Amino acid sequence: MRGVAVLGSTGSIGKSALAVLGRQRERFRVVALTAKDNAPALARQATEWSPILAGLVATQGPEVLVEAATLPEVDIVVNAVVGAAGLDATLAALRAGKRVALANKETLVMAGDLVQAAAHAGGGELVPVDSEHSAVLQCVSGRESGLARLILTASGGPFRDWAPERIAGATVDQALQHPTWRMGNKVTVDSATLANKALEVIEAHYLFGLRYEALEVVVHPQSIVHAFAEFCDGSVIAQLGFPSMELPILYALTHPERLADDGIPRFDPVAVGALTFEPVRSDVFRAFRAGVEAGRTGGTAPAVYSAANEVAVAAFLSGGMPFGRIAETIERVLDQHRVLPVHDLETVRAVDQWARERAREALA
Repeated sequence: MRGVAVLGSTGSIGKSALAVLGRQRERFRVVALTAKDNAPALARQATEWSPILAGLVATQGPEVLVEAATLPEVDIVVNAVVGAAGLDATLAALRAGKRVALANKETLVMAGDLVQAAAHAGGGELVPVDSEHSAVLQCVSGRESGLARLILTASGGPFRDWAPERIAGATVDQALQHPTWRMGNKVTVDSATLANKALEVIEAHYLFGLRYEALEVVVHPQSIVHAFAEFCDGSVIAQLGFPSMELPILYALTHPERLADDGIPRFDPVAVGALTFEPVRSDVFRAFRAGVEAGRTGGTAPAVYSAANEVAVAAFLSGGMPFGRIAETIERVLDQHRVLPVHDLETVRAVDQWARERAREALA
């Protein structure tokens, strides 16, 4: 029986992970649970699962994430923490030889090279939980040497076919009405700006070792095809399934093996109907364009992008600014940044703090 720590257990992905683990109790034991500030929900989960450790970041500090991720009884860490707060736990878990089932995009975006170095040094393993990267992993396992190109899909979010001026004035309620996925507020807004997809492009670069020229995104409103993998001979393999985080979580727990799970919705191509694909309107969704460019630039640019986006999204969700200013804020902070190489965690932290301060100034 393998021990699992779920970081961010009260969020949407954390809850999905516990749903999967609840159906697989004979194979997995929940050893640790952490939440940001939802004490009542964490208490209910602790009562149900009786973990060795149940930690609340708001009262115990972010160190509890590292403590949970490195417990000797933990074999797998499901990192469902939102934002930069998940980085230290990922690095610590990999250095301790754990498998990290990663749903925390910012970890790789901020410090992809450092994450890879930590895995190499400690013998840890990084397995993606994002549906798109899980799809790629399922397509390429055993075929890595022939991989030539990846195409990630994006739902397009709630503003897929809106005019630019209407998008700029979108309200919080409108931004949170995602057409196919149910996620936390920050990730849902990132999906509305398509910043989420830019973060995933950067992730894919680190996870699968492809140049940015070989990473593409198409809009797929039905959210049935999660990714395409093209190989050197021109063959293309895709992974399909109904929108559900439980399948990629299950696969991250068991990769490269598979387990039967009656709770995963079964695919029905007749019920799905027509599948359509569109280009990304990168001139309209400027946060997407800025993020991909930051990835191409490399060094500290992706960390700056991620930090500025976090601050801008938080301001939007609090009602402090219009939707259109999210991309404007990100672009302004990136324009001010002098890119540095990422050699250590101190550089990442300093740049992250700098970008947050510049973003707050831009919003003042």
